[in-house]
Amino acid sequence: MAHIDELRLMTKVARMYYEENMRQSDIAKQLSLSQATISRLFNRARDEGIVRITVTTPKGVYIDLEKELMVRYGLRDAIIVDCSNDDEEELIQRDLGAAASYYVETAINNGEVIALSSWSATLLALVDSMHSIPRKKDIKVVQILGGVGNPSAEVHATRLTGRFADLVQGQAIYLPAPGVVGAKATRDVLLKDSFVREAMSLYDQVTMALVGIGSVSPSTLLAQSGNIFSEEELDMLREKKAVGDILLRFFDVDGNQVASSLNDRVVSMELEQLKTVDRAIAIAGGSRKYKAIRGALRGGWINILITDSFTAEKLVNDH
Repeated sequence: MAHIDELRLMTKVARMYYEENMRQSDIAKQLSLSQATISRLFNRARDEGIVRITVTTPKGVYIDLEKELMVRYGLRDAIIVDCSNDDEEELIQRDLGAAASYYVETAINNGEVIALSSWSATLLALVDSMHSIPRKKDIKVVQILGGVGNPSAEVHATRLTGRFADLVQGQAIYLPAPGVVGAKATRDVLLKDSFVREAMSLYDQVTMALVGIGSVSPSTLLAQSGNIFSEEELDMLREKKAVGDILLRFFDVDGNQVASSLNDRVVSMELEQLKTVDRAIAIAGGSRKYKAIRGALRGGWINILITDSFTAEKLVNDH
């Protein structure tokens, strides 16, 4: 136990700092003490219980649940967004996009190679919520899923990449190919195109990837783009126990990739490449995508998840 005189000094210093909002340097000057002594007194005040620091979690913030999610699935980080329910997809996409935009704005560094999936309504919501960031050096923004499709929908993929690049003041590199082609031979020809090769040559240099997670049934935007498989092919994937996809690469409930010839018709980053990215960020939520999100986490394909509170609760309580 500290001597009463030391306790008195600790208390005086703590009151001056926490209640009178004085700076440490001013306290040191007023009491004729060194700043090192003031710092030591603060530490002792905490040890003695004179100062107790507590963090009050505001309503709508899920720090404990985020930690549970990280531990359960070995994630580097998790961001959980407060949502009113898990069925209104458009509202969930908007809220997740807004949270993801804040994360991205604060996480971008010089020299980043940032990868974006095409045909994601949630990523479009991210761009719509995002503010221009202070200038960073040598930023590249590359598409990692073919951005060519139905002209009425293709504008979304172009806007996503181009607008994001503008906001981070970086260079946009497009993947000028469909996400899905009719045959392996077509894909092989496309992979020889100089512009396609330029984009794909950056995949092993990606430092931050932003992707959606899809269920087997395609989203409205993806369906509009034409980058989808036939219903018969989707039924085949379901028979093989597929529950979802990232970048049109399908996996089962345990995250294992579903082997099929359809992979040979997809123009996108491979999941094994995504797995090596420093920050592989998935932005997805809602009851329709729950099994797909769980499969992606079990497979370890991403290491940062931005999702809604309902989905996070289910993921943590899943047995």
